[in-house]
Amino acid sequence: MTDPIGPWLSLEETTAYIGVGKTALYTMARDGKIPALKIGKKWTFEKAGLDAWMRASRPIESFFQGLDYEVDGNENLREPQREGYLKTYEFFHAGKNRAILQIPVGCGKTGLTSLLPLGIANGRALVIAPNLTIKNGLYEAMDVTNRQKCFWRKSKVILPEQLVTGPLATTLDTGNLSVATKSHIVITNVQQLATNVDKWLMQFPDDFFDMIIVDEAHHSAAKSWQRVIDRFPAAKVVLLTATPFRSDRQELDGELIYRYPFRSAMLKGYIKRLKASYVAPSQIELGFSDASGRTYTLDEVLDLKKEDWFSRGVALAQLCNQHIVESSLEKLEELRQTGTQHQLIAVACSINHARQIRSLYEERGFTAEVIHSKQSPDEQADILALLRNGTLDCIIQVQMLGEGFDHPKLSVAAIFRPFRSLAPYIQFVGRIMRVIVQNDATHPDNVGHIVTHLGMNLDQRLKEFKEFENDDQAFWDKVIGGDEPDLPQNVLDGQARLRATERVVVHGEIVESLWEEDFTSVEDQQIVDDLRERFKLLGLDPTQVEDMVRQAQRAPLRKGAPTQAFAVQPQREWEEARKRLNEQAKRLATILLNHVALQPNGTEMIYKYRSLKLSGRTNFIGALTMVNHEIAKRLGKDRDAASIEEFRSVLESLEDILQTLVRRVRKAKADYDKKDS
Repeated sequence: MTDPIGPWLSLEETTAYIGVGKTALYTMARDGKIPALKIGKKWTFEKAGLDAWMRASRPIESFFQGLDYEVDGNENLREPQREGYLKTYEFFHAGKNRAILQIPVGCGKTGLTSLLPLGIANGRALVIAPNLTIKNGLYEAMDVTNRQKCFWRKSKVILPEQLVTGPLATTLDTGNLSVATKSHIVITNVQQLATNVDKWLMQFPDDFFDMIIVDEAHHSAAKSWQRVIDRFPAAKVVLLTATPFRSDRQELDGELIYRYPFRSAMLKGYIKRLKASYVAPSQIELGFSDASGRTYTLDEVLDLKKEDWFSRGVALAQLCNQHIVESSLEKLEELRQTGTQHQLIAVACSINHARQIRSLYEERGFTAEVIHSKQSPDEQADILALLRNGTLDCIIQVQMLGEGFDHPKLSVAAIFRPFRSLAPYIQFVGRIMRVIVQNDATHPDNVGHIVTHLGMNLDQRLKEFKEFENDDQAFWDKVIGGDEPDLPQNVLDGQARLRATERVVVHGEIVESLWEEDFTSVEDQQIVDDLRERFKLLGLDPTQVEDMVRQAQRAPLRKGAPTQAFAVQPQREWEEARKRLNEQAKRLATILLNHVALQPNGTEMIYKYRSLKLSGRTNFIGALTMVNHEIAKRLGKDRDAASIEEFRSVLESLEDILQTLVRRVRKAKADYDKKDS
């Protein structure tokens, strides 16, 4: 149908179209306050430009209500984005004001965040991210000037001609209140708002935002987040999360209005199909560093794995780690048969433990690096660059690569530490959930593997996850109630003394099988109900569906052959043994100072304890000198001339080296105190 109004309007036609008098319109055109073109002595106005001008001139309170947008029926949107938006729309139009939406990682949470203000917000929206990575990703998706990444443009939710006037998004990285006032959406991380409340938070009137969207909302009950939310008491609040319970295991404040199951995300191809594998020993010989051990059978392992001392001992044991490494590499090699350079992410108990695991991967010919929170930002950036460009096969993390880290080629998660609760377990596993090929559930590259040891009790976390998927109320009561165990008093007091080696030692392990189970269960009533509906549509008998599903499904836990050992390259093994000895020397120097209650930057060992005959500027340099001297004494040769076995012998005697040096320093201190008195 032809538009009765042409693309160009005269002065008279424009006054009728926008409802402004001739004199006022002439003045506005002359002063450049309305888009206009003067041809000769006459003003002419482009209709498209006038439409954009009128949209831009709308009051902020009605901007999102007046937008033309398409969500329902938009095939460019993912199912959880459409459904989550519509549930939120219904919720707030019913007069309620605090909603929780649970969307698995990789299912389009950033896109859903972009949709939520449309037709719902009666004013500006504030989007709060937990960290800079997520904040930057949100801003890219809502920056209308970013034609490649703007979500509204890519998904055709808002037409390009409307996007000329917004929604306009800003961050708080630069600018002042005037910039935020001209914007429809403000995107920030909580530290910017809550750390220095006078700089930003208190500058905003309490009605400045009509909607607050909190991403990764399991953080939202922390005082810093709550302070921000409380500042705007009338605002609608939306909490987005993959796990609707906080890290402190208390329930989020709000009504869970929508939950998209992990199993549905896998079936749709939004996230990878995951399998969990457990190294299952038929026998494990385990004891304490100061006593002989005993051999435990598989049945005893299944019982003892619930004990913290046992699961931690398994997690830190070199032999158990070796079996996890080899099983995880087997899964990595299986995935790489497609020609895609899949990669592996591992989680360790500590930095020292991570370095030990790195050596196991390196010795087997796979490039590996450790990333942890104590590294400088430049060091972390260099390691992540190696991961992203495919140089690394494996990355071992300690309290890093959390929420917002997006690297789809991570497809194997090797777990070398116990997880005591479900939330951090799901968050780590989330690192391998992102698909490589979009929306293709059967593609061989869209598979992920979780590999660990049966003795760490992580099969219990998977059991809890399946109950979480089934929305079992008794399970929720158990997870939401209860507290994490308190730390020992000597740790709280700062009196705990570090150890050079672990007290629990695995002397031997015989692995006869690798247990495997699917991450999500197909024996779910939702799938049965879905198939019944499909059978009805096809004119088939739906009463047979449940029996068909039961016959088709595999055993929940399957036992397979153990992983074949990977060859260890002698040169790499020697290089890693030497590298570990150098790393352990620095670590042992720190532990030595911990035992004798001296600060690394102090100078007592250099200038007071003269009997030690040390030089250098600080206690740490003195302690490192002592450690290296003792290592050289035990090697009996230069490190370049030592063998792998000689390196290993020293590494196994670290506790003895520590105690020897502690006695030496204490004696020097006693000599000084006696002389000084």
